[in-house]
Amino acid sequence: MRRIDILLASELQGGLASFRHDDIEVVFHRWTSQSELPLLDGALWVFIDWVLPDMSGLELCRRLRADALTAHAHVTMVLEEDNVEDRKRALRMGADDYVTGPLTRNVLLDRVLGVSPVEQDVAGTRVVGQGELTVDVSAFQARWQGRPIALMPNELRLLRYFIEHPGRVFSRAQLIAALGKQEPALDERTVDVWVGRLRRALRGAGAGNPLRTVRSLGYVFDIA
Repeated sequence: MRRIDILLASELQGGLASFRHDDIEVVFHRWTSQSELPLLDGALWVFIDWVLPDMSGLELCRRLRADALTAHAHVTMVLEEDNVEDRKRALRMGADDYVTGPLTRNVLLDRVLGVSPVEQDVAGTRVVGQGELTVDVSAFQARWQGRPIALMPNELRLLRYFIEHPGRVFSRAQLIAALGKQEPALDERTVDVWVGRLRRALRGAGAGNPLRTVRSLGYVFDIA
């Protein structure tokens, strides 16, 4: 099943429950410019309101294009009215297209599902890495110096999230949320098990131990 991750900078009329249609799963994420990105497993699509509480939609679009994690996302600007100059400004700032608000769940899904599968999959095909440690997102494979590292799904996704956010300390609760494991609720100590397995796998592959425990706070991926 192909997955599309939707980032929304504002509330959505119709709710944020995941949607499945044939071989496509659409997963919604409520997100602000002040919060960390969730772990994004599919092709990425971002809907940005023209006016936001903390900045303009144009500025947020510029920041998304400047961030390696979101640079290749499909960005749709949600205009307050169908204004020719606003449309031109949105496209010049890096938006791929635009819709006139208010944005509803049905409008969003019609727009996303109307795009060809090839276009939907482009943003989901990428490799992230720090030095010689990489994660091929599309192949679901971690590698050290080009050699595969055997990891279970949770540990692989955790490694990918750390690589995407080096040098940042994450609490156990934040890591559970980032991996989408809130329902059913997990004991936060489960994260310690994931980290322990990941550390053993990395050391076994010769990659050392880039994961550092920060007492009373959580874990951080150190950059060598």
